[in-house]
Amino acid sequence: MSGAGSIDVTERGSTLLYNPLLNKATAFSYEERDELGLFGLLPPHIEDLESQIRRAYQAVGTKNTPMGKHIYLRQLQDTNETLFYALIGRYITEMLPLVYTPTVGQACQQFSEIYRRPRGLFVPYPRRNVMHKIMENAPLDHVEAIVVTDGERILGLGDQGAGGLGIPIGKLSLYTACGSIDPATTLPIVLDVGTNNEERLKDPLYIGWRNERISGQDYDDFVDLFVQSIKARYPKVLLQWEDFAQQHAAPILERYRDRLLTFNDDIQGTAAVAYGTLLAAVHATGSKITDMRVAFLGAGSAGCGIAMQIRRGMVRNGLSEAEAAERFFMVDRQGLLHDGMTGLLDIQKPLVQPKDKVAGWASEGETISLEDVVDNARPNVLVGVSGQPNTFTESIIRKLAKHAERPIIFPLSNPTSRCEAAPEDIINWTDGKALVATGSPFDPVTYKDKTFEIAQSNNVYIFPGLGLGVLASGARRISNEMMMAAAEALAADAPIMSDPNGSLLAHLEDIQEVSRDIAVAVAREAQEQGHAPETSAEELDAKIKAKIWEPVYRPYRAV
Repeated sequence: MSGAGSIDVTERGSTLLYNPLLNKATAFSYEERDELGLFGLLPPHIEDLESQIRRAYQAVGTKNTPMGKHIYLRQLQDTNETLFYALIGRYITEMLPLVYTPTVGQACQQFSEIYRRPRGLFVPYPRRNVMHKIMENAPLDHVEAIVVTDGERILGLGDQGAGGLGIPIGKLSLYTACGSIDPATTLPIVLDVGTNNEERLKDPLYIGWRNERISGQDYDDFVDLFVQSIKARYPKVLLQWEDFAQQHAAPILERYRDRLLTFNDDIQGTAAVAYGTLLAAVHATGSKITDMRVAFLGAGSAGCGIAMQIRRGMVRNGLSEAEAAERFFMVDRQGLLHDGMTGLLDIQKPLVQPKDKVAGWASEGETISLEDVVDNARPNVLVGVSGQPNTFTESIIRKLAKHAERPIIFPLSNPTSRCEAAPEDIINWTDGKALVATGSPFDPVTYKDKTFEIAQSNNVYIFPGLGLGVLASGARRISNEMMMAAAEALAADAPIMSDPNGSLLAHLEDIQEVSRDIAVAVAREAQEQGHAPETSAEELDAKIKAKIWEPVYRPYRAV
């Protein structure tokens, strides 16, 4: 476990102070200052990490806006990563919304304006012929986890081009803060294939490639070239795909999932956390997962991924494939998806309803709306991944609550401004009966003297633990069964499993313990499936503990 023993350091003076992975700032001892050429470069008083945390926390408090706090924290991360993660860990509930959702969405939109110091890797399409040189320039030789985006579908905000790099930076911060993975082994990457966002293209400060997005075979060839370069540079790396548009997300996953240690967080991570949260909610209703009828608003990569995960869970718990398929109602821009439609995506086709079964459901014209689905299918679960705010209307929610004793309602779209309905409204419209989880953080809701915690069903509950488990176990592939194991472990840790008034998800203060439980479950499943070397339970536990990094200062030895 990190934290014991000294570190051999070759850097000296200001070069050492400018390395955020090694900089201890005012915490360097007199002996270290002497050996490493730091006298005169630091104020004379020696502080410990606790003093630095207090100062940094006070500094965050002086910023008046979430964006101002985000910029300060990013600068701290670029200066002293140990202090950054010690601060995040100490105040994780307060800090997570600042380094990730919802603030990270605005940070991506303003990425060019707030850009200060290099972090991660920009891979621009015009330099594709020297991709190998770009990879050689990567600042770290021992990388275990990469998060990559092409910036086209950032949260619910759309195309942000090169500014999308803010998402991999944020995600990998959570790998460390929540999954305890060494930040020196992580690398954020943006594939800069242009942008169709006119505001970005016209922005004189925009730092990305000023060109419309490439597409078609050119795009596929570029992604393939990237993957081959990654395999050559980091052959055993965990590669996480993030915020790709739906026309690319699923095909990329299918193309590479059996060739790399890889997964798509929007499809699989979102599905796993939603399914884990749903399992906890179903337990609270006294029902079974096989009793659920599920309506979705949004049938993109996230919505279809969640639906397929729940469907696999239903089959795992006794339903046939046909019985499970009947229980899903996917509503997208063109209304309820059915098999009479043309132009459906491959990921949507397994989730359509038979056209003859839903004939006559439309209340106006031929389009079957979400409210039509609620009227006719009578679902007891409603999931929103549309990115469209206020689309779970009072009429829809009240109708849902009429035929479901405890409706389960998950408006999951991020950031907060894109949420399908405010939890307070949902609680009020259902007379306090609904079980609610959201994608972004919301304050607790008080209704008739009762306080309802709003679980944040965010991928942060899954991917850090997943990453820890696959890296510690030496897994070679990530399977659907491993994602299922992660979801079930998440549900098992939910307070509501033992307390009817508890939350649907563990509190963020407990996220590291949850991540370690998920890591164990994922690693065991990987071993059972032959995706990781077999070990005893004791050996596996030791491997996971050995992989855990802690934000503490270790003594340095000049070499």
